Amino acid sequence: MKRYLLGLLMVISVFNALDRVALGIVLEDIKNALHATDTQLGFLTGIAFAFFYSIAGIPIARWADRGNRVSIISITAALWSIAVALCGAAGSFLQLLLIRIGVAVGESGCIPPTHSLLAEYFPRSERARATAIFMLSTPLALSVGYLASGWLNQAFGWRLTFVILALPGLVLALLAWFTLVEPRAVQRSAKANVCNPGSATSQPSVREVCVTLWTNTAFRHLVVCYSVWAFFGWGILQWQPAFFIRSHDVQTGELGTWFAGIYGLAGGLGVYLGGAWASRYAARNERLQLRVCGAAFVFFALLTAAAHIAPNRYAAFGLLALASLGGNVSQGPILGTIQTLVPPRMRAMSIALMYLFSNLIGAGLGPLAVGTLSDRLYPWLGEESLRWALVILCPGYFWAAWHLWRASRTVLQDMRGAQTEEEAKSASEALWRVHEQRPPQFNEV
Repeated sequence: MKRYLLGLLMVISVFNALDRVALGIVLEDIKNALHATDTQLGFLTGIAFAFFYSIAGIPIARWADRGNRVSIISITAALWSIAVALCGAAGSFLQLLLIRIGVAVGESGCIPPTHSLLAEYFPRSERARATAIFMLSTPLALSVGYLASGWLNQAFGWRLTFVILALPGLVLALLAWFTLVEPRAVQRSAKANVCNPGSATSQPSVREVCVTLWTNTAFRHLVVCYSVWAFFGWGILQWQPAFFIRSHDVQTGELGTWFAGIYGLAGGLGVYLGGAWASRYAARNERLQLRVCGAAFVFFALLTAAAHIAPNRYAAFGLLALASLGGNVSQGPILGTIQTLVPPRMRAMSIALMYLFSNLIGAGLGPLAVGTLSDRLYPWLGEESLRWALVILCPGYFWAAWHLWRASRTVLQDMRGAQTEEEAKSASEALWRVHEQRPPQFNEV
């Protein structure tokens, strides 16, 4: 059951991010069709989307920490799919902006309940691997998004591309609704009169969650790391297609094919290898996991900068492939560590708060910063202004690596409180299962 859940949630997450990837590919066509500037497009892909994505994620995560996470995932998947399809009907920049806000609200409901479910199905020793497998959705979204949107845009235009990419999300929403099981629903339906884990602990207040997470030193550094990573990562990633179109004269179909291999194959391999390594060689040593991730960030920064100053497209694509492989090894260990670092009752909120800051600071301001910097450099550099705007952002990954090192210094100490609560929860569930004579199908932590 848990393997099926992991696989389906991964596929849902692929389509959760697919439209953002497609938006990068069709950005130049949207600019020409709606007569937008680079700054406007940076605002559209950045802060306008990230603000509503982040703010909506908090009440949804609050709901997910006490409600039916499967229902939340299904409803929000249907919502974002409908909104993505409507993007193709936008007749002006303002209309597209308002529709993207609807997409943001829908997509914000997927990630927090998903991570909470995964942490409940998979124990600590398996969590980094399971999280890494789930995070394969990111390179898969990049691969499928670049490949599909590149050729669909070239064949049918950007409007119909959004409609086609939205349809699978509706099917996945129905599949999740009818085939996934929420462990809390099973527990509450059982008429146990002792040690019912559904009532063993009360839902903490928002203030209690914030205070608990703020006093966790390692969690604070991981949130800052993820925010910095998102700022430079999304800023660079969102504008890379436009860079190759402008500086290397690559068509969207060819570009989508190259990016599918770079971010799908190389990036996916990096995600898997990072999670597999952490689960096999550092399963209960999060300190080592974070330090290895920090070292990977350093090499990632150097390779990404080299890719943007490479003399031709083939050298640039090769360097980006190496950077994608190295940079993505951190996905599973970082997110798996966060779920082990916080108490079970706060897992969805911890992810929502992390995404609040990483999206507002990172995904919100990163693309806007690149677009604005490109416009400012244009009078001196012309069409090469975007190239150097991207290069200027690359050293920022050193900053993220520093916070990983700082988090590694206290992570084992900071997770002791969360592990105590998790062990108590596990013991309570074991006693409940014995009383009900039920097999341990769901809560295995």
